[in-house]
Amino acid sequence: MKTQPSPLFLSVILASLAALAPFAIDTYLPAFPVLESNFQATSLQLQQSLTFYLLPYALMTLWHGAISDSIGRIAAIKWGLGIFVIASIGCAFANNIETLWFFRALQGLSGGAGNVVARAMVRDLFSGPQAQRVMATVQMLFGIAPAIAPIMGGLLLGIHWQAIFIFLALYAGVSLLAAMRFLPETMPAGKRVPLSAKQVIKDYRTVFTDKEFNLVVFALSANFAGFFVYVLASPVFLVKHLGLGDHQFGWMFIPTVCGMVLGSYLAKRAAGKYTQSKVIKVAYLWMFVIATLNILVCFVLPSAPAYNIAPIALFNVGMALAMPILSLAALDRHPKIRGTAASGQAFIQMLLSTVSAGLIVPLVWYAPSGLAITMAGYLVCGWLMIRKSKLWASR
Repeated sequence: MKTQPSPLFLSVILASLAALAPFAIDTYLPAFPVLESNFQATSLQLQQSLTFYLLPYALMTLWHGAISDSIGRIAAIKWGLGIFVIASIGCAFANNIETLWFFRALQGLSGGAGNVVARAMVRDLFSGPQAQRVMATVQMLFGIAPAIAPIMGGLLLGIHWQAIFIFLALYAGVSLLAAMRFLPETMPAGKRVPLSAKQVIKDYRTVFTDKEFNLVVFALSANFAGFFVYVLASPVFLVKHLGLGDHQFGWMFIPTVCGMVLGSYLAKRAAGKYTQSKVIKVAYLWMFVIATLNILVCFVLPSAPAYNIAPIALFNVGMALAMPILSLAALDRHPKIRGTAASGQAFIQMLLSTVSAGLIVPLVWYAPSGLAITMAGYLVCGWLMIRKSKLWASR
């Protein structure tokens, strides 16, 4: 019989599930130069290994939630993380770029289960301001992953690049065991819905024809994409533009994640004290100021870690302040098919990230100014969406 852990402990487990995705993206970034040499591949071919992960990830997120609505949350986590473990071992023993692409795609197909199901379970377990506080806590812990991942990747690279993927397999395995041991099943048999292509299409028609859902989710995804372009471009941005080494990725990821953690902390404190509309407007005002500052820095000052990294960290404060409110507002639109709604939310977010990885980033990483303009562009897109929503206008 499962024990009844505290909300904080539940938050840690849910965050570990959600953090699998950024670990799978960021941990092997410091190994790009070594992998280029080992596989005799180009920088673009290594960059496309991100696309081979992100595209299947985005597509499969459309199914993870529906699967969890049908077979239960815990069973969906078991299947997803179990396959991810196998795929990570396959990446570790890849001997050419094509094999790496294949197993990265398999990682993408399975890795989203933890993220999607964790989002749905937060809303299954908690409500009202407490849900916002728990979501902020999950996000705060989730935000630490991008800082730890490349640093750990750099340390593991000292052993061998294969150790990075073995670590991912172990991480997924431990997270799976913790979920099975401590998380309650929040989708009992009586509430489950049949899994069929017809039913999934019907549910997604309901979700994606909901104007308010689309406005909120696209705003959330655009805000995140504004930061994520720097993650995707980090091997070029940090090494080629800022002159940092393969083991110095923490110079960017630690400050940027500190900004995310601070924003999540402020969101947790604001829950129940200020209206959601007011918090959202403050967050966007802050992000606009920082994005403008970032562009000015790139054109006025010489490229340097302090000048070019600080604005990214400050931008993340506003992004993280808005994220719990936007995420919960989207999930609350469809409480009976919350897993499907969580999948739709994750799909749109990862779709923008995939477009960034495969198309946008290679075009704008020519200079820090290109990345700064792209961040501002994504922010404007997000603002144009959210200002049309009921959430923006609510009192």
